[in-house]
Amino acid sequence: MHSPDPGPTTPWQPVDAAGAARLLAASPVRWWLSGGAALDRWLGRAIRPRVNTDVSVVAADLGALVTALPAGYSAWAPAGEDEALVPFAEAPEDADLQPVLVHDDARGAWVLQIDAEDGAPRAWVYKRDPRLQLPWDRAVLDLDGIPTGAPEVQLVWKALRPRPDDDIDKDAVLPELSDEARAWYERAILSIHPHSTWSIHVRSPFAPAKASWNRGRR
Repeated sequence: MHSPDPGPTTPWQPVDAAGAARLLAASPVRWWLSGGAALDRWLGRAIRPRVNTDVSVVAADLGALVTALPAGYSAWAPAGEDEALVPFAEAPEDADLQPVLVHDDARGAWVLQIDAEDGAPRAWVYKRDPRLQLPWDRAVLDLDGIPTGAPEVQLVWKALRPRPDDDIDKDAVLPELSDEARAWYERAILSIHPHSTWSIHVRSPFAPAKASWNRGRR
């Protein structure tokens, strides 16, 4: 009996960080853990339960990353209508091919989400606003051999419309950032997402010294 094509109701059985690395080991292009998976790995513990595991890749490299998936896994992309998904290779050329979902065909479950981001040869570029950039060695960290998105970058992604779960992530990660990373994050929030609820602690007119880059040396 032919099993139905995966879709929005297909369950998730996400791989962990090491599993993602094994799954993408044959990839010839740069990829990195992103979202909550990146924050958990950087912090060294799970902040909260995660529904899925995310990795990111520069949009121009998305096809090469998908092609390198091992046998037994298939990639599916939005068809552009409702929540319909089609095999990645059959997706319309004008479709927004993300997120791409990786399906373990034997288990009948989603195991990985691939997000397309922007980048140049020398720098990561924020897809929502190209003014925000970081050299690759600061945007993507090597944590015991697994490329991992820098925590300050992941927080900026979450800052646009933070959900209660995102607040939990921020509260766990922000106090652990280095002075340099925290200053970059605060500047990014003020310049790129000034209306975010997360910007309040940075720009408060009643406590301007809360911004790390606005503290005088004593």
